[in-house]
Formats: sequence, C-alpha cells, structure tokens
Amino acid sequence: MKLNDDILSGLPFWGQLSATQRAEAAEMTYTRLYSKGSIVGCGSNCLGLIQVLRGGTRVYLLSPEGREVTLYRLGVGDCCVLTASCVMSQITFETNMVAEGETELLILPAHTFSRLTGENIHVRCFMYELATRRFSAVMFSLQQVLFARFDRRLASFLLSEAERTGSRELRLTHEEIARQVSSAREVVARML
Repeated sequence: MKLNDDILSGLPFWGQLSATQRAEAAEMTYTRLYSKGSIVGCGSNCLGLIQVLRGGTRVYLLSPEGREVTLYRLGVGDCCVLTASCVMSQITFETNMVAEGETELLILPAHTFSRLTGENIHVRCFMYELATRRFSAVMFSLQQVLFARFDRRLASFLLSEAERTGSRELRLTHEEIARQVSSAREVVARML
C-alpha cells in the first residue's frame, strides 16, 4: 500500500529530499500495527528508521540474565534511529523495543534509509542529531539507575506516568512498574 504525502511529510527531513528520493522513500516506506507487549525490534534486527504514528514504545537493554533497563520511551511523532543501527557502524550495542499499547509505526526500511543518509546531507544530519538526543536520554536513565535513590525514582515515574496519561489512577502491575524503573518486582512491591 502506497502511503499518502500527509503521513510521509511528518518525517522531519521530508522537505529536504529530492523528487527522486521522495519517490523511493514513498515506495519503500510502510506502516505496521503492534499490539501491547509486542516486540518491535530486538537485538541485531535492523528494522530501519521508525516514527510513532499512534501509541508508544519502550526502548531497553536486556542483560543475559533477563534483567531490563529502560533507556527511553517514544510517543506519537517521535523517531528512532537505533532501530536502524546497521546504518550507523558506530553503534555497537543492541537495544530492544516493545509496544506499550496498540502502536502504529511508520517504517523506512534500513536499506532505503542507508541510501538516503549516503546521498542527502540533511538526512545524515537528522540521523546524527537524533542519535545524540537519544544518547542524552540514555545517559539520564543510567544516571537515575546508578545514582538516584529508588524511592525518588519510583515517585518520579509515578508522577510522570500520571501526567502522561492524564489520570490520577494508574493501572499498572508491580512487574510493569519494575520494568519501567529498572528494578525488581519485589523491590517495587516493598516500596509501594
């Protein structure tokens, strides 16, 4: 299914593409729906550039023991280049991404995104600027996990979640909260 220009024009660099590059991107880009809890991207799977059209995702690291550390979350309009890590040889770690609710993503496949970054300085600049912003979010998350007291991290998460959802009543399990704050379910249960 060919996407309309209204959806594609939401890509931050769309206006900087040549007519040929737009035609190629329009031909190759597609949308995909993910249900809550579905794995969007995992490890070395190089999906391409994504943009959240509806819903949201959580990006995290997974230890060999199965422990998760949340790096950042993406909401409507946000893009992610870590799902196109094969395009950037400088990225040597693997991240995972999961849909937090019913989520629709716009996906520009890795091979097309790679070609565009090679041909168009605006796309390349966008890629590096976005990677820098995500790196900053990752550093903030790591700083919180390493240096912030758990009670403050938990309170901060609950307040931001209430603000994000617009509700004073949160419907999350202790396990879901633990994943978000990079802790264990038992620790969350005791603190709550």
